[in-house]
Amino acid sequence: MLHSRKIAVIGLGYVGLPVAVSFAASKTPVIGFDIDARRIAELNKGHDRTNEVEPERLKQASLSFTDDRAVLKQADFFIVTVPTPIDEARRPDLTALIKASETVGQALKKDDIVVYESTVYPGATEEDCVPVLEKISGLKAGVDFTVGYSPERINPGDHVHRFETIKKVVSGQTPETLEIVAAVYGSVVTAGIHKAPSIKVAEAAKVIENTQRDLNIALMNELSEVFQALGINTLDVLAAAGTKWNFLPFRPGLVGGHCIGVDPYYLTYRAEKAGCHPEVILAGRRTNDAVGARVARECIKRLLASGASKPRVTVLGLTFKEDVPDIRNSKVVDIITELSNFGVTVQAHDPWAEAEEVEHEFGIHLVDRKALQPADAVILAVSHKAYLDEGWSLVQALLKPQSKIVIDVKGSLPREKKPADFDLFSL
Repeated sequence: MLHSRKIAVIGLGYVGLPVAVSFAASKTPVIGFDIDARRIAELNKGHDRTNEVEPERLKQASLSFTDDRAVLKQADFFIVTVPTPIDEARRPDLTALIKASETVGQALKKDDIVVYESTVYPGATEEDCVPVLEKISGLKAGVDFTVGYSPERINPGDHVHRFETIKKVVSGQTPETLEIVAAVYGSVVTAGIHKAPSIKVAEAAKVIENTQRDLNIALMNELSEVFQALGINTLDVLAAAGTKWNFLPFRPGLVGGHCIGVDPYYLTYRAEKAGCHPEVILAGRRTNDAVGARVARECIKRLLASGASKPRVTVLGLTFKEDVPDIRNSKVVDIITELSNFGVTVQAHDPWAEAEEVEHEFGIHLVDRKALQPADAVILAVSHKAYLDEGWSLVQALLKPQSKIVIDVKGSLPREKKPADFDLFSL
């Protein structure tokens, strides 16, 4: 599909940067904007700290990076990809989205289009963002400019399912806007375009994609508790059940990150405002949010049984998933917090996470591999490839000679190679 739009991407994180470089590869003029001057400086030097984009893709002639809002006036098609987290009360935090809308509003001109990709609840684009755009720009939505919504589907660390190869849902305020938005995204997305009938439908589709996954994982986490009580290995049960053609291959585990552990709260918040009380969704959230504390308590039970005095536990992995530096909403923090509340000394290591960011976000000091002290128990919280490559030899090297407690959260270590006298727990 052809288009003549000049694109500006607002927010250059895990979502925005791949979007910007993909459009630039099609020779479309692209301005990548972020308020983080350090991030802009790194990108201009060809370095992406998220490891999602290769250096050569950052140096395309049609791509520029800036933190100067004035430059945004050169664009006429704005894509907003800023974070939409939840606050301490688990309510949607639209602060970054509103500020991004104010920034776009300063650059907005007649006939411009603003497309939001950030995860929101149904209605947020038109009810929360559009009034900000109108107030700052002095223009009228639907008359002077229009908006659209196209939910992001970026999966950090996944080099198979990329921006270009994932089917794109698009929506627009008017039929004409929908066609333009479809043409713009269709110029780079090879997997195809799905035109949603309204912006609210597209917004709702995004939150239920991850709500569905959240509930399926919650079922697995609950089954894990049931099977533990019955003395059955959960992974053995899932392997047997998985031989049926329509059994879904979900597994128990920690549910963190910027999507699955957050998006359901956006839906439940809006549902409750509308007078609905989504019991199943919230029950799934409670189940998944409790997994970190459960893992910690299983470790503490074993430490008490072993008679360990002033126990020390080594936690391997702190990012929210394997082989990415992304620490957003990491549920490994829940394990560390629970252990610390019981007086356990915890030392954490992660080869991917940035130590300064971890210290700033969670107040947790990452320990260098060589500085790890012998521990009474080892928790493999995130199954990074670097850990799995060393396997049981790594675990043995990190334990005190007399200690045998290993918590392999996802059951990633080969059970058939476990030393016979080790006390192993997995979800």
